Amino acid sequence: MRFDVLTLFPGFFVSPLRKSIIGRAVASGLLSVEIHNIRDFAADRHRTVDDYPYGGGPGMVMKPEPVVRAIESVTGESKKAGLEKTKVILTTPQGRVFNQKMAGEFSGLENVIIVCGRYEGVDERIRGHVDMEVSVGDYILTGGELPALVIIDAVGRLVKGVLGKEESARTESFSGGLLEYPQYTRPEEFRGMRVPEILLSGNHQEIQRWRRRESLRRTLERRPDLLRSAHLTEQDRRILEDLKREVRPRGA
Repeated sequence: MRFDVLTLFPGFFVSPLRKSIIGRAVASGLLSVEIHNIRDFAADRHRTVDDYPYGGGPGMVMKPEPVVRAIESVTGESKKAGLEKTKVILTTPQGRVFNQKMAGEFSGLENVIIVCGRYEGVDERIRGHVDMEVSVGDYILTGGELPALVIIDAVGRLVKGVLGKEESARTESFSGGLLEYPQYTRPEEFRGMRVPEILLSGNHQEIQRWRRRESLRRTLERRPDLLRSAHLTEQDRRILEDLKREVRPRGA
């Protein structure tokens, strides 16, 4: 899978893309990440990429010419490479909020092109050249580079072969609409706190039941809003009714 990132700060990506799981996936060829400097597509000798907003107001706005030229150049490369399943994304606080479901959808693409917004935003005419606008949350960052890294990490780890164990992606938080169950490792006892006996029993069927119940419990406690869209069985619903009598959601 290939990611193309259009940014004003290409150096921002050097270290993160060389580390950990994503770094290994890039080194092994499972993922490809190409960074493009939007300034290279500016028409003047000063490589101008921003200007004052019409109508006045604070800050600067990203100009349409260099950004659109960059998008057209990269999409052209993608077509030449035979990548048909391609999506152009603009990172912006005004976009759809990124989540695990969206990450899964993006992982089925061949090429994700990410345009990193900056300053007070982008010229509105740029929006006509992207397929989708994405936000990583209801807060403001200094630019779209961090969101781009978040998207690359969340999507890239879902690509086949990137994670050592495919089951990891299927069982973690949000993958089934619920938060993940509690995890433990050695030692069995730490400062008076013991690993639950069920996890030491070797009874895999009972362990799976315990994990499902604890996943439901944790979601009810911490993110009850997720239960509205989670994939729940009739057994899950019975467990939740039981848990509601003993669990008080945080913040309630």
